[in-house]
Amino acid sequence: MTKFSAVLLATLGASFVLPAAAQFAKPEDAIKYRKNALFVMQQNFGRVAAMAGGKAPFDAKVAAESAAVAEFAAKLPWEGFGPGTDKGDTKAKSEIWTEKAKFDDYAHKLQTEMAKLTVAAKSGSLDNIKVAVNAVGGTCKSCHDDFRAK
Repeated sequence: MTKFSAVLLATLGASFVLPAAAQFAKPEDAIKYRKNALFVMQQNFGRVAAMAGGKAPFDAKVAAESAAVAEFAAKLPWEGFGPGTDKGDTKAKSEIWTEKAKFDDYAHKLQTEMAKLTVAAKSGSLDNIKVAVNAVGGTCKSCHDDFRAK
């Protein structure tokens, strides 16, 4: 793991020691938190997806590190979808709160698929990574189609 990744994981992990309610004094704080967690996840997943799609040179070590960070980050944003966070600077649709069970299922599926991506990336097999990237991408698309405004 690169020094940057280790520091990033440690920083993100330390931010979750406090209960979610204590972290978010205002709904805007929760929105900012979830957007940043999703950004970190997307950046790391995107790095692996670019390799899988032939848009970036394949580097097994970078793929494994990036997948691990994306998997960790996939656990983070969901606390930021609390009460009052449906308004403001967000693309979140109101269906997140009216169809909470479905949204939670998507979040769980994403975490499951990210874990599979990490396993695939650790194998060093680009073919395995491609399969896992497609599964993660499909999960992201399903959630965005149902719960993210354009």
